[in-house]
Amino acid sequence: MARLVTLGDARVLGPGKLRWLRALGWMVLVGALVIFSFGLIGGGFMGIAASRAGIPLKLLDPSIILLATILAALVATSLYAALVRWGEKREPDELKLRFLPAELPLGLLIGAAMQAAAVGLLWLGGWVTISAQPITHILTALDDTVQSGVMEEVLFRLVILRLVWRAFGPGWALAISAAFFGAAHLSNPNSNWFAAVCIAVEAGIMLASFYILTGRIWVSMGVHAGWNFTQGWIFGAAVSGTAGFAGGPLTTQPVAGAAAWLSGGAFGPEASLAGLLVGTVVGVAVLKRAYDLGRMGKG
Repeated sequence: MARLVTLGDARVLGPGKLRWLRALGWMVLVGALVIFSFGLIGGGFMGIAASRAGIPLKLLDPSIILLATILAALVATSLYAALVRWGEKREPDELKLRFLPAELPLGLLIGAAMQAAAVGLLWLGGWVTISAQPITHILTALDDTVQSGVMEEVLFRLVILRLVWRAFGPGWALAISAAFFGAAHLSNPNSNWFAAVCIAVEAGIMLASFYILTGRIWVSMGVHAGWNFTQGWIFGAAVSGTAGFAGGPLTTQPVAGAAAWLSGGAFGPEASLAGLLVGTVVGVAVLKRAYDLGRMGKG
């Protein structure tokens, strides 16, 4: 079968001189506008809510913050679609809504299963402990899940991966988008170069593989969200060095004395050998399937 990822062939991305440069410039512009719109809508909504309630932002009810994030994500994704229609003169096939009801839940299940496998391997290896705890809250975890599952996929897969592919081809697109994804996590708490490499390989390539296979972003969004929510809220482990997802039924901690590359350390299971193994195996398998079906054909 032919490639399903729609790269864009008209207007800004039309054939002709310096197409690669136009693709990269368009990537920067679209990415900047999407990020700006997300921050403007989310921050503006929370600012208005806090002002009307007469309280500082940090005291806002988590349900208001979650609502603001969902609204901002919808606006930012809609803006991406509008920019594609205007700048590339095409319908954004990567966001076809009729596939969402089937593909998003599938992705959530895959992401949850992958994370359960990674944490299970860590527990079997004796590198982490898992204990029960009372459930305290969930809305903050859902807020972080929406931010990472939606916005990071729009930026790193639909904008960076797709437009680098348009400029230089699929191999460079995979390598560059994965490298950017890993590097973006270097500023996270408890991060290091090993954690960034793990994120680039086990997540950057793996999440891209589902997008390449389907030609749409819904499975990748679901996998990303399911992975993070299961890791942070259900298992109570650190997510990319942060504890914002905590509050669920379990808590997972590295065993004292265990090497960080085995337990994930303070960064969480993503920076562990088990996480790297699970993410890489799935990513390579899906990517091979996509390649065999011709989904990485000439762009």
